[in-house]
Amino acid sequence: MKKNSLSVASFNLILYAAQQRGADYTTLCEKVGLTPEMLQDPDARLPIKKVQVLWKEAVEMTGDKHLALHLGESINTVAVGILAYVMMHCPTLDKALEKLCQYQDIVCDGSKTTVFIQNDLVYVTLTQISDEMLYPQYAFESELSIYHAAMEGMIGKDLPLKSVHFNYPAYSDSSEYQRVFQTQEVVFESNFTGIVFEKKYFHLPIINANPNLFPLFDKHAQSILEGLNQDNSFKEKVKKEILDGLKGEEPSLFNVSRSLGIGLRSLQMKLKEEGVTFQQLLDEIRKNLALQHLQESHLSTTDIAYLLGYSEPSVFFRSFKKWTGYTPNVYRKNPKMVA
Repeated sequence: MKKNSLSVASFNLILYAAQQRGADYTTLCEKVGLTPEMLQDPDARLPIKKVQVLWKEAVEMTGDKHLALHLGESINTVAVGILAYVMMHCPTLDKALEKLCQYQDIVCDGSKTTVFIQNDLVYVTLTQISDEMLYPQYAFESELSIYHAAMEGMIGKDLPLKSVHFNYPAYSDSSEYQRVFQTQEVVFESNFTGIVFEKKYFHLPIINANPNLFPLFDKHAQSILEGLNQDNSFKEKVKKEILDGLKGEEPSLFNVSRSLGIGLRSLQMKLKEEGVTFQQLLDEIRKNLALQHLQESHLSTTDIAYLLGYSEPSVFFRSFKKWTGYTPNVYRKNPKMVA
């Protein structure tokens, strides 16, 4: 997959929302360095850097500092494309959110969506994974507003939110956030970014879902995702297998080579040609996941050690200190200390 990219279809949604608020389409395209012809193929990809320029210019041209926040109100969520169709034909909301997490990269691979339940509350969280996302607030606010609008559309009723969280400082008062998300509890400088609602809504049926259409759209989404991944380097393929194997145990070189249908020596040689070793990739993935998980307050350090495939928490502690110079607990208290 072309990393740090966004689908043209999603790019066009931002353009459309900006137009609705008075921005000139042609001028906006020129400022971003694109022509309308380049935006005709909805399955094409654009660099996230271009999207960041678009957000900045669109906000300036419309004078709407909350343009991203208003995206969910401005568009028909079906316009998101195949991902929306897959979700619309899932039987229940929880299954739709499961598919959102599975196929999010089709829309954008700059952030990661995670869904979990804690204390009878459902958390839908966002984590930035692209260094090229210079203005993450635009991505986060637009995604959360679209998610909320889409979920209400799918269940055919209001989905009351307990709270909305952002892991960055406020750049205005909370009133517009409270209006858009219909909740009084809007928390900035939180330890996560996401929306929270009661578990009783999690298994509600999707209205108008067609069980006969779901496998068709699901298969199509799978083929698109596989197509995006065809351009991956061998290193990226190995990383994917490592990620898939992190389920309470350490992914072994043998298991990864077997999954890829390649011999151990051949796997090691191919990685050497790309300038890395298997252990380096494993450490890189574990470090990145650890940094993310340590910002999720519901996970203990023991939980995180298990999720990263360590047999003992003490081994995870030693590894984390080797990577960052800090213990997990020290980092958790001040996550900005690690670049």
